[in-house]
Amino acid sequence: MKGYRDYFLRKLGWFAITVVVAFILNFTLPRLMPGDPVAAIVARMAQGMSNATGVQAVYEQYTELFATDRPIPEQFFIYIRNVLNGDFGYSISQYPRTVGEVINASVWWTIALQFPAIIVGWILGNTLGAMAAYLRKGFDRVLLPVSLFLSNIPPFGMAVILLVIFAVNLKWLPTSGGYRFDMVPNSSWEFVWSVIVHYQLPFWSIVLITIGGQAIGMRSMAIYELNADYVKYARFLGIKDSKIIRYVFRNAMLPQITGLALSIGTMVFGAVVAEIIFNYPGIGSTMLTAVLGGDYPLISAATLIITFMVLIAFFALEIIYGLIDPRIKAAQSE
Repeated sequence: MKGYRDYFLRKLGWFAITVVVAFILNFTLPRLMPGDPVAAIVARMAQGMSNATGVQAVYEQYTELFATDRPIPEQFFIYIRNVLNGDFGYSISQYPRTVGEVINASVWWTIALQFPAIIVGWILGNTLGAMAAYLRKGFDRVLLPVSLFLSNIPPFGMAVILLVIFAVNLKWLPTSGGYRFDMVPNSSWEFVWSVIVHYQLPFWSIVLITIGGQAIGMRSMAIYELNADYVKYARFLGIKDSKIIRYVFRNAMLPQITGLALSIGTMVFGAVVAEIIFNYPGIGSTMLTAVLGGDYPLISAATLIITFMVLIAFFALEIIYGLIDPRIKAAQSE
């Protein structure tokens, strides 16, 4: 247990250092972008004003509100205070809404789209890859080229293909949006059905891409494990194949679990392509609007959420590996 405790504390220390670096980078990088985002708000607020003095007064009011007129170190402490308050301050591009309100309105759309798609694609891909490695012959000859084809299509390409086939040509599904444009979100069955229908194309575009990569990875790892010395020795001893296969696929799953953790950790970032192509009302579309509008607080908040998700996913993965992988336990005891 002492070895595992040292391992845990070491990982926790690196996690804390990475969080601090992430805070600094998430504050600094958006502010290196060219342009003055406050000027865009002033232009919107001062429409119809012909008095230059009045426009200047509006500009000064908003630079003070967003603290862009203060020294960078002071802006950094304001940024930390806003993060600790949980609202991240006001959004520049969607003022007077706070960043917390903007993200809260969009992040649940992204999670509802990405998380089930990643899980379904991961399960189907690994199941098909394991079957291809074990059954081989005709099943493998069909699955491998199909998986290679799917995994090499870029996300925007898969989205466009499904969009053209099922929305433009066949007209089975809508082309864009999270629900019908003439509807207001409510709990009625009509609205729920509209959400389900609009959900299909972005969901399956993510699932198909995920299946291809996972099937190839699982097939390769399972073939490697099936040809390992311990499998040959176990078969030589007369151990049942069904029992051997359980160990084979458990070992082959470890890298795939790493891939799953990475996919879940970066699912907000991965939402950008699908949501932009299908105009889906998630955080991917919100991030695009923030970047185009130079919205420092919203960009910082969105990238900070992504960073935390990735760090937490990998930290949890390292801790779980330390508990279940005998090789890590052996290394700790040395």
